[in-house]
Amino acid sequence: MLSEATRAKLKTVSVATLTTALFKRGLRNQFMQDVHPLNPSGAPMVGPAFTLRYMPAREDLNPISVFQDRSHPQRKAVEECPPGAVFVIDSRGDPRAASAGGILVTRLMKRGVAGIVTDGGFRDSPEIAGLDIPAYHRRPAPPTNLTRLQAIDINVPVGCGEAPVFPGDVIVGDAEGVVVLPAHLAEELADEAVEMTAFEDFVTEEVRKGRSILGLYPPTDPETPAQFSAWRKANGR
Repeated sequence: MLSEATRAKLKTVSVATLTTALFKRGLRNQFMQDVHPLNPSGAPMVGPAFTLRYMPAREDLNPISVFQDRSHPQRKAVEECPPGAVFVIDSRGDPRAASAGGILVTRLMKRGVAGIVTDGGFRDSPEIAGLDIPAYHRRPAPPTNLTRLQAIDINVPVGCGEAPVFPGDVIVGDAEGVVVLPAHLAEELADEAVEMTAFEDFVTEEVRKGRSILGLYPPTDPETPAQFSAWRKANGR
């Protein structure tokens, strides 16, 4: 279970830093490929994954009338995704039809969901970009999902942007993209990323002053660790 302390830490670190921490543990494929924020200046996204899986639509089973069924998997998932979770949609990387639209994303926002991500596309994307909920997709997709996609499973392991996502994995999104943290590693990854971020901020300040990266990044010069320690003390980091 994602603690509020870990959630808060993950909101202060970048997806780039987290991918490095994952790589140190042998995990190379946790970043979602070709998935982009609708509003890059929006708040960061952090929460455990709740998933919806699409398969290719079979026309005789996917007419417009399926939405009259209150248990339709897409509609059901929107009403069942827990507050604080991230709604992850496996659209098989197909952005030719909408994974969801403005009304459903608004409903998720009002229910307190922490964000939504798909490796397909959203319809009403300009509207979604203005909502108070982080949202990520491949590109705009105005056609209804029924034309290409058939919602089939709720809260099962999925792939999204070629990254494996298991229900409960911790999803983190920033202005660059989205990374998937295995649930059992989330706390230690958050702690390590906070430490890495402090050092990277120190390095950035030094480089902006004109300092060479040699001996600084990585800190192979003997004096660099002491300088970093003094910087931390001075900046409360």
